[in-house]
Amino acid sequence: MEGLETLKKWIDESDNIVFFGGAGVSTESGIPDFRSVDGLYHQKYDYPPETILSHTFFMRNTPEFYKFYSDKMLVEGAKPNAAHLKLAEWEKQGKLKAVITQNIDGLHQMAGSKEVLELHGSVQRNYCMKCREFFDFAAIKERMNEAEDLVPKCPKCGGIIKPDVVLYEEGLDDDVMMKSIRYIANADVLIIGGTSLVVYPAAGLVDYYRGKKLVLVNLSATSRDSRADLVLHGKIGEVFSQL
Repeated sequence: MEGLETLKKWIDESDNIVFFGGAGVSTESGIPDFRSVDGLYHQKYDYPPETILSHTFFMRNTPEFYKFYSDKMLVEGAKPNAAHLKLAEWEKQGKLKAVITQNIDGLHQMAGSKEVLELHGSVQRNYCMKCREFFDFAAIKERMNEAEDLVPKCPKCGGIIKPDVVLYEEGLDDDVMMKSIRYIANADVLIIGGTSLVVYPAAGLVDYYRGKKLVLVNLSATSRDSRADLVLHGKIGEVFSQL
């Protein structure tokens, strides 16, 4: 693949790589993305996914939210792919400083990555809106299965359990954003993978990069391709397995 040798050279020479990734990083692990032809936005529900995955909808139609969430967002048995594993390997070698992700699946941590900044939260973390009790992935699945309407309730206080994911109308965590900006601004090599770079404010983080080794790895072209120093079109797992 054209550009692969250049990317290999940049990675070999650097100990300050930052990776910024989106849904395409996890599709090869069997997790559906949102914007591809067969992604979540192209499937038929009573409401559009953007509406269902909003704060207002969660508060007003909690059972309907959890019906969609259970069906489409909680993917059991997903395993890290070559991209997740390679990033964890680079971090262990002292080459990669951080993974910044728009994904909520926790696969980077499963692969062994330690410094993972989750812009949109994680399905692995859930909390009671009333008493703030914490629940992991297995616990919320259990509570959902026990509920007639799929709405998980806290066994301690009876409050509704909410996933620690950023819904539409909710703001991103300021600390996570500031930390992500610092990593990107100071990076030697910035690799952006598996994202169409259309979701803001996350996509705007790219503008903080000041270096001259901006790499885009994506299946299709993005609006930022012309700004990149290196562009590789392909599945990110397949590309990373060759590095």
